[in-house]
Amino acid sequence: MDFLELAKTRYSVRKFKKDEVPQEIIEKILEAGMVAPTGCNNQPQRIIVVKSKEGLEKLYACTRCHFEAPLIFIICYNKEECWYRPYDGKGCGDIDASIVTTHMMMEAWEQGIGACWVMHYRPEDLKKAFNLPDNIESTALLVMGYADDSATPAPGHSACKPLDAIIKYE
Repeated sequence: MDFLELAKTRYSVRKFKKDEVPQEIIEKILEAGMVAPTGCNNQPQRIIVVKSKEGLEKLYACTRCHFEAPLIFIICYNKEECWYRPYDGKGCGDIDASIVTTHMMMEAWEQGIGACWVMHYRPEDLKKAFNLPDNIESTALLVMGYADDSATPAPGHSACKPLDAIIKYE
């Protein structure tokens, strides 16, 4: 599929079938995250693959936005490994993790797997439930699985602001 077509057809899936995602597809999604660009190619991303019943139950307790998905990636970054801009100390860990998440979400869609990027979770509960050390910061949950036959894009999904509202040429 052409990338622009892929980007236009993808939507946040919030209703999933119970079917497990095959390991081969999980590995392709993870590879897409691995090849994502990061600041100075430091690759600070850390990804926790949650697919066991026990792991999913722990994660479900940290957010109501799990949509009973059979597979969830916890996208994190190592604060000690991300690049920091020398002028003001701004770190790119969240940015790197977001690029990784986007790559993974798009590869999932290419593989026929629906996904929803979730930021509505309790970080401290997640840190405790998954025993994350202090140097590992969670950025997002990538909730995914096969879209239920009744899944549809949210209202307004395809609405875009006009280009002149978001782009400026100099």
